[in-house]
Amino acid sequence: MTEVVQRVEDTIGAARPLTDRHPDPRDTLVDAAVRYAEERRWDVLAGSWLEDDPGGRVLCSCASATCPTPGAHPTRPDWATHASGSAPAVRRMWAKQPRSSVLLPTGRTFDAIDVPEVAGCLALARMERMDLPLGPVLCTPDRRLVFLVLPGAAVKVPDLLRKLGWTPGSLDLVVRGEGEWLVAPPTRTGRGSVQWARQPTALNRWLPDVEELLSPLAYACGRELAAARGR
Repeated sequence: MTEVVQRVEDTIGAARPLTDRHPDPRDTLVDAAVRYAEERRWDVLAGSWLEDDPGGRVLCSCASATCPTPGAHPTRPDWATHASGSAPAVRRMWAKQPRSSVLLPTGRTFDAIDVPEVAGCLALARMERMDLPLGPVLCTPDRRLVFLVLPGAAVKVPDLLRKLGWTPGSLDLVVRGEGEWLVAPPTRTGRGSVQWARQPTALNRWLPDVEELLSPLAYACGRELAAARGR
């Protein structure tokens, strides 16, 4: 068990290389957003941002004192129609507000599988041993790992889980598809910074189908569920 914990800690450490560097998000957000559009052909959206507060409180630009996701959500109800994969359009978004969070709509060029951090790290180790294809993987400040997969996962996962012996909803495994979004690095939210556990590179441009990754992800989530029940 100690070896498993150490492997998880090593993976988490590798996933957060920028924790102590604190780059100025106003210098990097638009660059990252343009790169996602140009290099990955991902649609991008400028979202809410964190407001400076002398009292040290976390304030979202939406001005709601009870905002559940400060600095990490769309700013208008018709946000889906304003996301764009055009670099000039992306630059115009951040020209209006340089501190905007970088949001990536799901259900278009990718869906996402969102699991607890420990389960995600265990699944990553198993996937690497199995030499499975992997796309980019996000590491969120609320201790989740998010695996990017081909679109259509939201429709497939319930039946795939049943075939693996799991009832949909029994595992802490969330599928993000059409009508949802991910918060992308280097966005800083009210809970902390979003980072890549596996960076988008030329080697992982082609995303895996959810069928290729679901078994190790479900296994890891099931193991965590059993461990939680035993505590």
